[in-house]
Amino acid sequence: MSGYSNVGQSSVYEAGDQRNVKDSEVPGRPRFEEGTEHSHLPNDSKDERSIANRLANEERKLNRKEQDDPETSASKKDPTLPAKLHGNEPSKGAKVDADLQAEEEEYLKQKGKK
Repeated sequence: MSGYSNVGQSSVYEAGDQRNVKDSEVPGRPRFEEGTEHSHLPNDSKDERSIANRLANEERKLNRKEQDDPETSASKKDPTLPAKLHGNEPSKGAKVDADLQAEEEEYLKQKGKK
């Protein structure tokens, strides 16, 4: 039975299967020390960043002014405006938000006059 085995004969393997690649031909791996951008999550409890680095990150967030697109800034002023701009009827939630916003503005005006 052992005469039927083809293991060990050179005709079984293709040319590239059993050859070693030279070290100079191996593609280089990315360097471990350098790291990648945005690889640290700001709120990661297992991250080994110092408290000073975390505080500096929070200060950067507070000082950064985020630019809203026109639709977002309009929705902050009037919750029903984005739907109206698109030619749709505002949702029930947007109408409730607009009513609440109007009531709060009226209350603040009354409180300011007293």
